[in-house]
Amino acid sequence: MSQKITTFLMFEGTAEEAVTFYTSLFDDAEIRTITRYGAEGPGAEGSVQLALFTLAGQEYLAIDSSMPHDFTFTPAVSLYVQCDSEEEIERLYAALAEKGQPLMPLNSYGFSRRFGWTNDRFGVSWQLNLP
Repeated sequence: MSQKITTFLMFEGTAEEAVTFYTSLFDDAEIRTITRYGAEGPGAEGSVQLALFTLAGQEYLAIDSSMPHDFTFTPAVSLYVQCDSEEEIERLYAALAEKGQPLMPLNSYGFSRRFGWTNDRFGVSWQLNLP
């Protein structure tokens, strides 16, 4: 990792599915490494102990929590994406909102000519902007 501060996403059994989905959406995206829990645990064997991936050159970390917890993602923290075209914002919003929870549909809101906010199917919150 070359960044000093990296966004860290904790899932409960869906980390690999989420990381694969996210890297399929963005140019300059890749899964760099995935380390898995072994038979000795503490997480479920084969689940993600730590994944390093990039989206548009930005590094992220993800894990499958080895323990159940009473919290999940919140829209109070979101991934903010500056889109380059109408096609890009439409494509990303449609993919991220599918099976998710739209918070603000794509529209002009005064502060932006085209903006949308959604929680994806994994609970991660995304704000998409076309300046």
